Amino acid sequence: MQYQDIEYQVEDPVAVITLNRPDRLNAMTIRMLAEIRHASAAAEADPRVVGIILTGAGRGFCAGMDLSALDEISANGEVSREAPPELAAEPGDPAMGEDFAGIYQYFLKLRKPVIAAVNGACAGLGFCFALLCDLRFVDRNAKFSTAFSQRGLVAEHGASWLLPRLLGTSKALDLLWSARRFDGVEAERLGLADRLCEPGTTVAAAREYLTGLAANVSPTSIMVIKQQVYRQLMMPLGPAMAETNQAMDESLKRGDFREGVRSFLEQRPPVFPRLGGG
Repeated sequence: MQYQDIEYQVEDPVAVITLNRPDRLNAMTIRMLAEIRHASAAAEADPRVVGIILTGAGRGFCAGMDLSALDEISANGEVSREAPPELAAEPGDPAMGEDFAGIYQYFLKLRKPVIAAVNGACAGLGFCFALLCDLRFVDRNAKFSTAFSQRGLVAEHGASWLLPRLLGTSKALDLLWSARRFDGVEAERLGLADRLCEPGTTVAAAREYLTGLAANVSPTSIMVIKQQVYRQLMMPLGPAMAETNQAMDESLKRGDFREGVRSFLEQRPPVFPRLGGG
């Protein structure tokens, strides 16, 4: 697939999706949204890929939705999400259920980890995409803003659900109400940034992290743990423990468990099978 608004590269064990409209700080178009979805499905199905990095070209991560698209939306009062049919894709595990079946929640149900390498300006819909990633590696000079309230909008695309879970309610309300700007250093202090990176190193840091996972960790275990964490956010303790016990029983029967024990006893790196297919 030849993409127009993103770049997609795979270098075992990492796929990098780069938002590629640097002259517009990678502001999103309807086509870009479809291309991200399509590339995510490709990475999920590729056995070379253990983890995915989402980043931006140039000096921005993503400044939000393109202003021309916002102008059209404000004129029409609704969002058009039509995308070219060749970009149709359904990434993520459908077994995660209806809570994860929306337009953007597919990041949460991808079978592989996704790291946002936030290299610069990150606002609006770009901010939401950073939240939807599993981890955020952030340039200390990156600039964040939720932006919604300054445009007469509300907390969009899961921000009102994800941000309080990451930061707590009062910190989330401050960022959502004020739409104030803050940098990568404050993002780490707030708990939004999982790694604070020196300028220009976010992608390299994320790649190093995912390469370490590929060398030492079962991709199947990564998948199941990710599913446990997101699904159990919405469960009482009893059902969550019951689901965990069932998953534990299943893991004991897998070859990954035998390989994990054997490699430890033999004092060698483990060799776990990769995930592929849809």
